[in-house]
Amino acid sequence: MSASAQTAKVTMDTALAVSAAILIGTLIIGAVGFAAPEVVHSAAHDLRHAMVFPCH
Repeated sequence: MSASAQTAKVTMDTALAVSAAILIGTLIIGAVGFAAPEVVHSAAHDLRHAMVFPCH
């Protein structure tokens, strides 16, 4: 495997990992906002406001 092919694979793996982390994090923050316990919902709501994440 050439150096450029190996670099492209590492870059693609990194992009995939970053994309997966962003997707999972967004799903967790979004889904917890619909949780039934008021404490969990309030914590998620405050976190979304702190990150300037739309929630209303």
